[in-house]
Amino acid sequence: MKDRVLFVEDEADLGNVVKQYLEVMDFEVDWCKNGRVALEKFRDHSFLYEIVVLDIGLPGMDGFELAENILKISPEVSFLFLTARNEKPDRLHGLKIGADDYITKPFDIDELVLRIRNIVRRKRTGAAHSIINTITIGDVSYSKDALQLHIDGKDTVSLTRREAELLEYLLSRANKVLKREDILTQLWGENDYFLGRSLDVFISRLRKHLSVSKTVSINNVYGVGFILNIRKP
Repeated sequence: MKDRVLFVEDEADLGNVVKQYLEVMDFEVDWCKNGRVALEKFRDHSFLYEIVVLDIGLPGMDGFELAENILKISPEVSFLFLTARNEKPDRLHGLKIGADDYITKPFDIDELVLRIRNIVRRKRTGAAHSIINTITIGDVSYSKDALQLHIDGKDTVSLTRREAELLEYLLSRANKVLKREDILTQLWGENDYFLGRSLDVFISRLRKHLSVSKTVSINNVYGVGFILNIRKP
């Protein structure tokens, strides 16, 4: 069975080229030219799609808004942003939403295909190892495959991919002081102002989720970074 892609792009020439090339490369492609049509199609057939590839500069509903609405329907879906802009604030916003990848126009079509295949492969590899993809510490349980955080057997929280990456990183280094620059470099490849702001947002969200836990918390270490503490209930 071919992997199915929901492709959202309003530029007719680019849309035709990408759709035809993806089909030549053995994908099934549903191409939509605006966000509202794409959202309706995804709402009706979300189970069909391995990945959503979407342009940021869409008419009516931009790519960021579309991605946020799609994630409300299916939090585990993978998606990749296309954009004519290479501005860090755009990339930062995409990371906050939970984008798997991000490519700037003009791009090499073979690179796009490679990135799509890498995302799909990572997703399937995660599903294949779902039995061992749960981390449990105290009253907190994190399911890697579902990107869900379970607290005290009651509360279930869906995480974005970036939040999940950060939580897994912190859990694997529990009770150790972690430097901000090390977290940024290890997780996202560079240490800059915009990614630092993104890290603060993710930490704040995770801290809020964990506030009901009796055993796990995240604390600031002034001037250094953060520590995920595990304590006895």
